[in-house]
Amino acid sequence: MRALWSHLSIISNCKLPPTIRRPSAANMMISNRNLSTEDPELRDFVGFLESLKNYEKSGVPKGAGTDSSEGFDLGRMKRLMLRLHNPHLQYKVVHVAGTKGKGSTSAFLSNVLRAGGYSVGCYSSPHILSIKERISCNGEPVSASTLNDLFYSVKPIIEQSIQDEDGSLSHFEIFTGIAFSLFAKENVDIAVIEAGLGGARDATNVIESSNLAASVITTIGEEHMAALGGSLESIAEAKSGITKHGRPVVLGGPFLPHIEDILRSKATSMSSPVVLASNIGSGSSIKGIIINKNGAGLCQACDIVIQNEKDDKPIVEIGDVNLRMLGHHQLQNAVTATCVSLCLRDQGWSRVTDEAIRIGLENTRLLGRSQFLTPKEAEALQLPGATVLLDGAHTKESARALKEMIEKEFAERRLVFVVAMASDKDHVSFAKELLSGVRPEAVVLTEADIAGGKVRSTACSVLKESWIKAADELGLGFMEASEDKTVFGSLKLAYEILKHNTNGEAGMVIVTGSLHIVSSVLASLQH
Repeated sequence: MRALWSHLSIISNCKLPPTIRRPSAANMMISNRNLSTEDPELRDFVGFLESLKNYEKSGVPKGAGTDSSEGFDLGRMKRLMLRLHNPHLQYKVVHVAGTKGKGSTSAFLSNVLRAGGYSVGCYSSPHILSIKERISCNGEPVSASTLNDLFYSVKPIIEQSIQDEDGSLSHFEIFTGIAFSLFAKENVDIAVIEAGLGGARDATNVIESSNLAASVITTIGEEHMAALGGSLESIAEAKSGITKHGRPVVLGGPFLPHIEDILRSKATSMSSPVVLASNIGSGSSIKGIIINKNGAGLCQACDIVIQNEKDDKPIVEIGDVNLRMLGHHQLQNAVTATCVSLCLRDQGWSRVTDEAIRIGLENTRLLGRSQFLTPKEAEALQLPGATVLLDGAHTKESARALKEMIEKEFAERRLVFVVAMASDKDHVSFAKELLSGVRPEAVVLTEADIAGGKVRSTACSVLKESWIKAADELGLGFMEASEDKTVFGSLKLAYEILKHNTNGEAGMVIVTGSLHIVSSVLASLQH
């Protein structure tokens, strides 16, 4: 704790300290209005999808992700794929599930395969700025024209399918079918497919053992607990549902022993060999943070060491890998992707060389994951001189990863958090995890639309209660001040607090709690 630090300011629903002025409306670049970043060419396509049930916007029903009578009906997805002529069986697939890390692991692996010269499709969610980001081919989001052409070509089949299924096909199911179809049309060598929710009943789990190269389970945490059975054990059961007979399973981890036992038991029942990445990659390490060699932000210099599980002898040693994704959790994701790459190499994907692994890992960057804005971008947000970090952490586990990165690399920096969260997250645990090791000057609470709507957005007043409870349980003093519900107004308020508390120095503004608040900030830069 800093010697001069005595009270945590939780900015919400009270009066601003007189020494800190509220940013004037005249100076605001954006407000609460919804900023659309979609290509106008996709208006019909996006409108069609929005006419369907969207669980990202409304929230997932209790038990929906479990392999039970309450679970999603995977049969309707299989029938949709049959009507589309089973495009998902026309190429090899790596299927990735997990509570956290699946997006980063998928991106790392996709780039490694691309560096090896393979044609690679990648399907992920959610998106940050445009729905096109969810489907990429060879590292580039699908173009509006390509997506539109495919949509109109399969629209009659989709409409008939929706009718035959009594309107029960969802936004995610239809979009998943379109993604699988696009990868077939583009004739990819391999597709990296990220599960949306759980695994067993997720729409992506129509993949069969005949075309599955490997399945991957990154982590097991408490997110979406109600939808996945109500316990950590049921979540592990749901995610292990992507395991297919005789196909290798790469486990990221580390896992609690009994959770690992559940995952291994499922693999054993399916005669699937297991690779535990957190064990055989235990020799990997972060050596330090450096300026990226092309001048674009920071990166962490790492050694990637994959050891033989039996005798601890190195199988692969790649030194001084400069990861643009920061934090020990991202090193673990990179190690997991490396283990998958070695599994593929063993299956005959010979161009996945050590050098391809290095290039792929170093070229990976994702919006909103440990993303530092450039000085020019910070100035565009009227935060001149401030270090602005965007990180879409929204669970206790991801908050811990963010906290550890801050403690390791920015312990002496004065900082303010700007936070918005979805209503179905554990707000108190998230706040306690951050505050257990980081002492911000203030926490500014704001609101952001979730998947384009307010149904799942958490009110500032609700977040305030959670952060005060977390501070109370940790024995921290706090004072309350005024709210600003606009994201941009909250950024300006954070900046004013920093300058007031640091004798004019800009300090560090950390935007977190949801990928949707990150999206709001990045969208404002586009406008």
